[in-house]
Amino acid sequence: MASKWDDLERWMENQRLPRGFELLREPDWVERYVRKMMTKALPEAAGAVIGGGSADFSETRHFVHVKLKLPEGFDKDRLRLFVREDRLRLEGLPGDKTETIKLPKLVKPRVCKTLLKDGVLQVKLRKRPANRTYHEAFIRW
Repeated sequence: MASKWDDLERWMENQRLPRGFELLREPDWVERYVRKMMTKALPEAAGAVIGGGSADFSETRHFVHVKLKLPEGFDKDRLRLFVREDRLRLEGLPGDKTETIKLPKLVKPRVCKTLLKDGVLQVKLRKRPANRTYHEAFIRW
């Protein structure tokens, strides 16, 4: 089920905006703005909103590689990783904390490999290819 944010993104993409409003078609500007405001108002809470800087990313042509250094005292049996096309959510961290990490590229959530080694969670995700094909929309008369 699509979230209200996804609905807003789709709506914004289809709008005929006046010249100079192209920025509104790109939903990431909202996230950057909110993150900037959060950092100014609550610097210690801003890192918990999306990632705390503990993730290292690398990319190949087809994959996104993420390395997450886990905090001391984590319980590997409680650790759970959830993958969305644009984010990772790590649950079961010490203190029942959750960390959400924004991915640099869109990925296929079901195509994922993980390895936990020496306190570092390594995640390999397949990039979602850009769909540049046109699909015909039939016009009703």
